[in-house]
Amino acid sequence: MSQYDTESRPLSGWTVGGITFAAMMMLMIGTFQVIAGLAAIFNDEFFVIGRNYTFDLDVTAWGWIHLLLGILLLVTGWALFARKLWAGMAALVLALLTAIENFFFIPYYPWWSLLVIAICIWVMWSLTRPDAMR
Repeated sequence: MSQYDTESRPLSGWTVGGITFAAMMMLMIGTFQVIAGLAAIFNDEFFVIGRNYTFDLDVTAWGWIHLLLGILLLVTGWALFARKLWAGMAALVLALLTAIENFFFIPYYPWWSLLVIAICIWVMWSLTRPDAMR
């Protein structure tokens, strides 16, 4: 057995805890995104933007983006709990996309967007720990 033989080693408690944490955060971020998306879709005047914003999309368009990402985050969070092989990489990609999307959403809802970005970074950190993706 070599030191690089990861199949025969059990996962450490830190690795399992990191994956579980990431899955829970994905479910929480997904729920946040769905709620924000539905708020924007149902009430077009809920989010207010200042003037002269370069990436000025219609609030309903932002709502659909939030809703779609939220649903994908929820599905991926559940798949992380089930230790599906595809879920780790999908979670990293979705956390990155959600962080970028919320960066562009900062003028609409600054503190909320910054909170979601921070949680996305935490998820990415948790999933990139040693042995997390095996």
